[in-house]
Amino acid sequence: MRQRIIAALGITVLASASLVACGSDSGSGGSGADNKVTVGIKFDQPGLGLKEGSNYTGMDVDVANYVAKELGYTSVTFKEAPSAQRETLLANGQVKMIFATYSITDARKQKVSFGGPYLVAGQDLLVKADNTDITGPETLNGKKLCSVTGSTSAQKVKDKFAKTVQLQEYDTYSKCVEALGAGAIDAVTTDNTILAGYAAQQANQGKFKVVGKTFSTERYGVGLKKGDTETCTKVNDALKKMVDSGEWQKAFDKNIGPSGLKLDPATNPPKTFDPCA
Repeated sequence: MRQRIIAALGITVLASASLVACGSDSGSGGSGADNKVTVGIKFDQPGLGLKEGSNYTGMDVDVANYVAKELGYTSVTFKEAPSAQRETLLANGQVKMIFATYSITDARKQKVSFGGPYLVAGQDLLVKADNTDITGPETLNGKKLCSVTGSTSAQKVKDKFAKTVQLQEYDTYSKCVEALGAGAIDAVTTDNTILAGYAAQQANQGKFKVVGKTFSTERYGVGLKKGDTETCTKVNDALKKMVDSGEWQKAFDKNIGPSGLKLDPATNPPKTFDPCA
């Protein structure tokens, strides 16, 4: 009798464990019963990826939601993807895709695969509204410049334009903007789309300006686990459909349009996408 009870309990435990495993979401975009997917975005970039309470807004968010739906997912969970952590999040399967102003570069292609691009921006500078001596990257010698750890923006300025620039690095651009407002730094550098979003925020009205002299081409890609060509192909098909249907333009007008930023119409919206590899 005792042996039968123990055996029955063992079956119950195994069955419970099986139910938990089947109902769990691995966070890697596995196709469970409700087709959940976890997507990495930025949480602090107005107009692109912004978390306010339980709401997520921005161009990256809208493109991510559109692509996820086209891929058959019915539930999207957003996870913060700071610049320095993006490759790790993908490699560890914590996210299936990343839409986080993730510029496609040859160096990054060694670690991750990219779908897209879905937006083409350019590196620029954000300064205080009354600043007159910073007119481009070549005028930054001796200045304090802020960017984010894991990005290539600040290093690009130092390598190509201003050898004596003093680099300050934080984990988010919002902290750079706070430092700019406090007078702790002279300029923030990253993509013009990101900078325009900060300048357009209601709390920053009249405080900052984008210099308006871009000095790079930043092609935002959809970050994927290295070698995931199957998902990459589906992502590119979804992006093409978004552009052709006019939904891309609607997302741009809603999220980036209010900042007044004008992007090159020759590259936005993107007409072609990189081969999947």
